[in-house]
Amino acid sequence: MAAAAGGRTHRVRDFNHFITCYLCGGYLIKPTTVTECLHTFCKSCIVQHFEESNDCPKCGKQVHETNPLEMLRLDNTLEEIIFKLVPGLREQEEERESAFWRQNQRGENLPANETVGAGLADDNCAGGDDDYHRSDPQIAICLDCLRNTSHANETSVTDLMKKFIRCSSRVTVGTIKKFLSLKLKLPSSYELDVLCNGEIMGRDHTMEFIYMTRWRLHADNTYPMVLEYRPRIDFG
Repeated sequence: MAAAAGGRTHRVRDFNHFITCYLCGGYLIKPTTVTECLHTFCKSCIVQHFEESNDCPKCGKQVHETNPLEMLRLDNTLEEIIFKLVPGLREQEEERESAFWRQNQRGENLPANETVGAGLADDNCAGGDDDYHRSDPQIAICLDCLRNTSHANETSVTDLMKKFIRCSSRVTVGTIKKFLSLKLKLPSSYELDVLCNGEIMGRDHTMEFIYMTRWRLHADNTYPMVLEYRPRIDFG
């Protein structure tokens, strides 16, 4: 039950219209807004829907001709509101996430890993986490250099000495690019592309998002998740 101004109280069900998912009917988990029409759904629900359709499931509007996932944005503010309104929901979701990553992390025998986080501010997670998100669910990644001998700047991008890393599932591609730039000693103006299964990943995509929508769906993929990097190619 939530208190309102003037001493009035409201039950959580009074807000259900605003905090439940149109697709699954449950409370919004990782609320994700379709920027084209501003409708919000659970992230897993809308990602699964876009595997079969490019249209918004609520209004029927086409979100994107080829890749509707590019039109999704997490709503962290709404997520915090829902967690405050529904007692115990945050704890349940954190436990569910931890169980998922424990089940999927079978990389105990990987080569010595390097941790991404120290000294790098996650573009989506700024706010001063003192442990650099080490308490978050972790994911193991292999960073491979994608070579193209015809590229003029190819010699500037080489293999990492330690290409296996372990990082927070909330780390973004932007942070991975910063990590690569530091390790490869690239100039600040140097741009990289990061790819998964041959597809260029957006700067704001998190490792969890890529794992769930690009890597996990390919049955022949193994663990850890492989990301490739190369000098940015200008198609203009």
